[in-house]
Amino acid sequence: MKLTQIKLSGFKSFVDPTTINVHGALVGVVGPNGCGKSNIIDAVRWVLGESRASALRGDSMQDVIFNGSSMRKPIGRASVELIFDNSLGRAAGQWSQYAEIAVKRVLTREGDSSYLINNTQVRRRDIHDIF
Repeated sequence: MKLTQIKLSGFKSFVDPTTINVHGALVGVVGPNGCGKSNIIDAVRWVLGESRASALRGDSMQDVIFNGSSMRKPIGRASVELIFDNSLGRAAGQWSQYAEIAVKRVLTREGDSSYLINNTQVRRRDIHDIF
């Protein structure tokens, strides 16, 4: 499986829906200090099931939700989606039949958390099993 896109919305500094296209086997993220480079890596770890807030540079899991700025109000929801090309059928289990697999995690300020694969709600364990 090859990662082709990262979609972020409300995750840390990515308040607006943002899509990062991943071209090639080797990708670098460059930019000035404070532009969100580390947040991209945190987003990938988070959607794949990271449950320790400290591993995502926060005190609680709600710290991944955009908390507002001088120009914007806080929002109530964060989501990250990874899109994989599975045209070679290398995904494990029932998902091997899909040419494209979308793995998504959503968290609300109320604490509701959900994992989805191809818009089907799944358990965190199912995310781990696919890889």
